Amino acid sequence: MFDQEDGELNVVIGVLFGVIALVIALVIGLGTWKLRAADAPVAAAAGGFVEVAEVGEALVKIYFDLGVTTLPADAPADVATVVVALDAAPGKRVLLSGFHDESGSAAVNAEVAKNRALSVRDALVAAGVPAERVLLRRPAVTLGGGDAAEARRVEVRVQ
Repeated sequence: MFDQEDGELNVVIGVLFGVIALVIALVIGLGTWKLRAADAPVAAAAGGFVEVAEVGEALVKIYFDLGVTTLPADAPADVATVVVALDAAPGKRVLLSGFHDESGSAAVNAEVAKNRALSVRDALVAAGVPAERVLLRRPAVTLGGGDAAEARRVEVRVQ
């Protein structure tokens, strides 16, 4: 009689330990997932890119001269507009999207567009925006035959 109860007790203890192991694995997995998700803005702050959809119209568009990556003279007003919008929405972040056209070397164009976005990011951080609230998208090609200045812009969205 005691042998049968010991066998049943062993099964119950085995099932209990199995459930505990599954719960521990779930907690560790969720913790790892959360840490990885939290690292995405940090990667962007360090110069990396995030894959975030652009939502809505750009708050400001900063236009650069041909081949230039330093901010234009009218950029401080645009930066101030973004800072005010971020102050009004503490839970939101700013998304920077640099653009270039298809003429010339694709690698050089992408690098110039990236450096323009980094210039805007640096200006926002200098204006008091925490770096973790600034996200960078990979440079994009402007299609179409419109105004050439459209290919030399950085769009700024608060989302």
